[in-house]
Amino acid sequence: MAEPTHTPPAQEDTPRAFGWCHWHQGHSDGIRLIDVVEQGSGSGGTVFACAACIAVNSLTPFADR
Repeated sequence: MAEPTHTPPAQEDTPRAFGWCHWHQGHSDGIRLIDVVEQGSGSGGTVFACAACIAVNSLTPFADR
């Protein structure tokens, strides 16, 4: 009799980013970096979006470019 195959558990313990979504202007779980705004002098900035806003607005996360 064959042994049952082992299915790995769901990745519930995988860290997820929690922060501000610049598209819907609210906090959200699982945000992704969308763009880095660089300036010649002084600090730049970053723009994040949640999964729902990424899908609705057809955004491409910075790491996936």
